[in-house]
Amino acid sequence: MISIYLIGAVVIAYLFGSIPTAVWIGQAFYGVDVREYGSGNAGATNTFRVLGTRAGVIVMVIDILKGFTATNLAYFIGPSVTGPQDAAQFVNYKLALGVIAVVGHLFPVFAGFRGGKGVATLFGMVLAVHFPAAMVCVSVFVLVLLLTRYVSLSSILAGFSFPFSIALWFHSPVKSILLYAICICALVLVTHQKNIERLLKGKESKVSLFRKKKTQEVT
Repeated sequence: MISIYLIGAVVIAYLFGSIPTAVWIGQAFYGVDVREYGSGNAGATNTFRVLGTRAGVIVMVIDILKGFTATNLAYFIGPSVTGPQDAAQFVNYKLALGVIAVVGHLFPVFAGFRGGKGVATLFGMVLAVHFPAAMVCVSVFVLVLLLTRYVSLSSILAGFSFPFSIALWFHSPVKSILLYAICICALVLVTHQKNIERLLKGKESKVSLFRKKKTQEVT
């Protein structure tokens, strides 16, 4: 029975991650497929860039909830926590389901396997696994966004703040969390290569934080 629950949780986690929030909201309320504009990604960053702050915030919140919900499916399949070993195993269940949700976001079955970069869904996973470290990531993201108005740069630095906070401040006894945090940095770098190139060239688009933005193609 445990294997059946595990398979079910894996499938549900992937389907949660596959919900193409940016695509559906863009098409339903703006008549726009965000993948045809800006960076071509179906994520919160490109939604901010193409559709403006309101749509970007909605997409970001829902994408965070995707990762958070999928990760917490571990409560239905994980062991009862009676000691450090069980606690570590439970966290590993959470990490596995969260990663599957991120894969769903990157390759969504509901949107032709053309998804976003997974940062918001990753954050939802971090929120479910280690809340204090997640708050550090939020602080870094908001601060950098307010100072620079670059969503991509904010996402990159927030991703890097996670392993540093785990290693330097929180010292989690579950070693897999630190390994996962390091993998986040690698994933963020890989998925933001084009953004990094544009940042270095001074061509990355900034978002309008306090006013609506008309849909337009960003080069």
